[in-house]
Amino acid sequence: MKLRLTLTFALAAFAIPGGLSRSVMAEQAVVLRLATLAPSGSSWMKVFNAWNLTIKKQTNDTVKLRFYDGGSQGDERDFVRKMRAGQIDGAALTGIGLGQLVRSILVLSVPGVFEEYEQLDKVRAELGERFEGMFNDQGYTLLGWGDVGKTRLFSMEKIERPSDIKKLRPWVWKDDLIFAEFLKVVGANPIRLGVPEVYPALQTRMVDTLPASALAAVSLQWFTRLKYISQSNSGIIVGATIIRTDKFEALTEDQQTVLIDTGIRAHKALNRSIRRDDDKSYATVLKRGLTAVDTSEHKAEWQEAGKQVRERLTGRVYPKSLLDAVIAAAGKQE
Repeated sequence: MKLRLTLTFALAAFAIPGGLSRSVMAEQAVVLRLATLAPSGSSWMKVFNAWNLTIKKQTNDTVKLRFYDGGSQGDERDFVRKMRAGQIDGAALTGIGLGQLVRSILVLSVPGVFEEYEQLDKVRAELGERFEGMFNDQGYTLLGWGDVGKTRLFSMEKIERPSDIKKLRPWVWKDDLIFAEFLKVVGANPIRLGVPEVYPALQTRMVDTLPASALAAVSLQWFTRLKYISQSNSGIIVGATIIRTDKFEALTEDQQTVLIDTGIRAHKALNRSIRRDDDKSYATVLKRGLTAVDTSEHKAEWQEAGKQVRERLTGRVYPKSLLDAVIAAAGKQE
């Protein structure tokens, strides 16, 4: 009964009036295959499943979404490879995967650009069309922006200042250019692994430090192998759901409209859920024994490290003009 109510409310949040004409019903159903790392039963999958039900209803079952959750299709680099090969049609990606399609999108992940959701929302509102155009140029259509929560540092040892990481074994996602650069700045040695390899690495202590949102750490059970979490966050983990443009353009005009309109509503509902659940997850990990670390005494050192990361990646990963535009849209001063 609880799941039925959850789906009912989620459907109502982003359903659109009307539907497709009866003539469309005779068409063969199109199944769009999308991959995600989100575990089954997670906040993401609850909304994605409700989104699929809405699309089926609004298209009279002529369009369906088939999600491969829990990393069943591999890591995000595998999603990108399979999309390019036509083995899947789209994916819900974090900034790591998005950056493999449009490198400049990583400007949204550099430390110190924004720490609050309101700032991220301003950036998306002002520069959203510009980013969508970048994906279009690469052959992908953006169906909606998503969040993954606030970026925090989890560790087995207390981390109060950037230099403390040098004595630890920090995990870096294989394709994460941002945190890898941060570790270079502070003089730490990264342990490069894919997401599915992280939990076993925590069990063996191959890894004892990692960046993640509280929600991700709870969903993937990483927090059970760690003792500390940073009280403040260095940014927001961004994400988006995309689909190959050729698959999108193969749909009828009515089907495209339903997919886009329900996608916008679905991701708005998703972001509300993620932001709420990330706050709850932060409270949960504290209740479960993790200790919050106050880094405010060394705030200047963290800010300087973040500034160095931004400067070192400017021109290599994103143009300075784009960084300046993001900072201005966020209402911050460089």
